[in-house]
Amino acid sequence: MKIILTGSSGRIGRAIFNACCGEHEVIGIDPRPFSVTHTVGDLTEESVMRPLLEGADAVIHTGGPHAPHVGEMPDSEFTRVNVAGTAQLYGWALTAGVKRFLYTSTTALYGHAVEPERCTWINEETQPLPKSIYHRTKLAAEERLEDLASSDLPVRALRMSRCFPESAPQMATYRLHRGIDARDVGEGHRTALFHEGTAFARFILSGDSPFTREDCEGLRQAAPDIIRARAPALAKEFDERGWNLPRTIDRVYDSGAACTDLGWKTRWGWEEVLVQTDRSDLEVLPQSAPFDLRRE
Repeated sequence: MKIILTGSSGRIGRAIFNACCGEHEVIGIDPRPFSVTHTVGDLTEESVMRPLLEGADAVIHTGGPHAPHVGEMPDSEFTRVNVAGTAQLYGWALTAGVKRFLYTSTTALYGHAVEPERCTWINEETQPLPKSIYHRTKLAAEERLEDLASSDLPVRALRMSRCFPESAPQMATYRLHRGIDARDVGEGHRTALFHEGTAFARFILSGDSPFTREDCEGLRQAAPDIIRARAPALAKEFDERGWNLPRTIDRVYDSGAACTDLGWKTRWGWEEVLVQTDRSDLEVLPQSAPFDLRRE
C-alpha cells in the first residue's frame, strides 16, 4: 500500500510512519524537514499535493496547526489549514482514486464536556464541547469529513488522547484514564487502514484503563482508593518511589470501540513510563519542569 502521510515531521507523524513503513510505502510531507519527510511543502498547496496523491492507496492526515500554536498564529490560519485544507485534501484524494482516508483528531475537543463535579466517562457517543480554536477546528474538520465521506473514499477519524512528554507520576497515572504512548497511536492508525464498514467512523485511542463506569463517583472523590483497588501494582510503585497518587480523576476515555472494531490493543502503558524514567528517556520530563496549558 502506498500511503501519503501529512505532518510526518511531528512526533505523532513519526510514530505513524514507524508503525506503517515496515509493511507499506509511506511518503511523508511536512513544512519542516525531517528524515522521514520526503516532500517539504504545504498540504494546502494543490500543486504540491496532487502529484503526491497520484497512485496512492491511502492518506493519513496528521498535519496542521495544533495546541501549542494557539495564540502564536491567527485563528484564521487554524480554520484555513485544519478545516478548509482538510476538505481540499479529501477532494484531491477522491479525484486521484485514493481508497482510504485517515484523520488524526484529538480527545481534547471534548473540552467542556468534562463535568465539574463528577468523573466523566467519555466515548464516541459523548458530545464534544470544544474550548479553543484548535479544538473547534479539529471538530469542524471531522464534521466536514463526515459530510464528504463516501464508499469511494471512506474516512476514519482517530481521536487520540494526551500524548506528550510530562513528569513521570502524571504520565503514568494518565495512562490509566486519559493518556497514550505515541507508538500506540501509530499502531492505531496502522490497524485503522484496514477497517471496513460505513463511509465514516470515529474511534478514541487511549490507554488501556482498568476503570469501569461504576468507578466514576469514587474516582472524583477518592481516586487513590480506586487506583489501589484497580491498579495495585502502580500504587505499589508510587509508594516505593515516594510519589503521590492523584486525589481526583475527572475523566476516563473509553477506547473499547477501537479495541473491538479495529482489533487494536495498547502495548505501552504506565509500566513503560517507569522504564523510560529509569533510563532518563527524553519522553519523560523532570517533575520540576513547567507545563504549558496550551497543549490541552
